[in-house]
Amino acid sequence: MAGWAGQNGAVHTEAVEPEIRTLSSSVIYSDNWTRLRRDEIERSDGSKGTYAVVERDNFALVIPAENSGFYLVEEYRHPLGRRGWSFPQGSFPKGQDGTSEELARAELAQETGLRAGQMSRLGELAVAHGMSGQYGEHWLATELTQGEPDLEPEELGLRHEWVSREDFEAMTRDGRIVDTSTLAAYALLLMAERRREIKLP
Repeated sequence: MAGWAGQNGAVHTEAVEPEIRTLSSSVIYSDNWTRLRRDEIERSDGSKGTYAVVERDNFALVIPAENSGFYLVEEYRHPLGRRGWSFPQGSFPKGQDGTSEELARAELAQETGLRAGQMSRLGELAVAHGMSGQYGEHWLATELTQGEPDLEPEELGLRHEWVSREDFEAMTRDGRIVDTSTLAAYALLLMAERRREIKLP
């Protein structure tokens, strides 16, 4: 997919006239990961207003599957004030770029030390379409071999662990997994299995 270095991917629908027109745009806040944009808008009925848009780079998420289960990572999430479990995921560091699959492989190796012999694309989803144009591309990683993780400073305290599918689903019920991208990736996996496109090892 084009646009993995600091740009958001295009929506894959037929081109139509936008229902909301941007009159002006200004960046209110910016750092290495996030930009907050304020748009002055005009709706199709002529009424005007403002819209706040969070700009973040697209990311890749990986489901590392082995022995009828998955590897998850756990880390402290500052906005939630708690630790949580999820599938490995992330964006390219500032100044780096590449394909979505390259990013997925890099995040998997960095956060868990795992290397994948086979990568299968599950799909692409918007993360929070009411406030951001960010997309995540979701991958299944199989034929895994273990190496050493290479954590970034922001990932201090991150750990990974294998869980069975039964345990994974229990973790979504009891609140240990609350990451929507992780659950969206699992939904994509379930649909691919139902279509018999994928069979987990």
